[in-house]
Amino acid sequence: MTLSLAVITYNEENNIVRLLNALEDIVDEIIIVDSFSTDKTKHICTEYPKVKFFEKKFVGYGEQKNYALNLCTMDWVLFLDADEVPNEWLKKSIKTVIESSNAAYNVYKAKFINHLGIHIIRHGGWGNVMRERLFKRNSAKYSNDKVHEFLITSEKAGVLEGNIDHYTYRCIHHHVTKINTYSDMMAEKMFESGKKINRLKIIFNPIFEFNKVFFFKFGFLDGFAGFYVAKTLAYYTFLKYIKLKEKVKLKQLGMNNVYSA
Repeated sequence: MTLSLAVITYNEENNIVRLLNALEDIVDEIIIVDSFSTDKTKHICTEYPKVKFFEKKFVGYGEQKNYALNLCTMDWVLFLDADEVPNEWLKKSIKTVIESSNAAYNVYKAKFINHLGIHIIRHGGWGNVMRERLFKRNSAKYSNDKVHEFLITSEKAGVLEGNIDHYTYRCIHHHVTKINTYSDMMAEKMFESGKKINRLKIIFNPIFEFNKVFFFKFGFLDGFAGFYVAKTLAYYTFLKYIKLKEKVKLKQLGMNNVYSA
């Protein structure tokens, strides 16, 4: 059995070396689909012999991932984000599955350890996270959602031993930039589906999100880092709804959309 590593990238020069160095020895090919990065991502990737580098205009995470998936040629696919790195234990688990002639499952989840700068976030909905990352090439595909895409499969998923270290945001500036981008895309997704929002939800949903993350999901146990996570998730919730409301209002006024996700 053979293994493809698939990654979609945009300006990932700070992450991609760590990922490629960690996995180059266990994969047979590396499919990179880049959204025309303006940093050194392309130069770095093409230095690795196993990398097949492609460029495609980004219109949404689901479509971009499915494009990368269609370029994979090996039996199994390990689909990771550039800021996700399997530890040695997980790498051994992956090799065991790939080398087996009769794997128990066609889809496998991996456990996540979420890093926020120098902090490990264990609560607030960030702990005990598992996501599908390894699967037989023809057994799954991604939803076409612009953001918050998910793996579509009829297969029951197994759980790999080991963890993925997820280096979410390297600094506050990076995090806030991502929040702005994701809230743009989420507002666009909701707008396209016909969703509407009222002022009360704009006011109270962010408050509810903060309380859910910080209190109900025990984010306070992560200390100030947990407070930061809850506060920024509340801010993200506020932004996506206020942007949606503006989109709806602009449509009613017959004006062009001011956002481009």
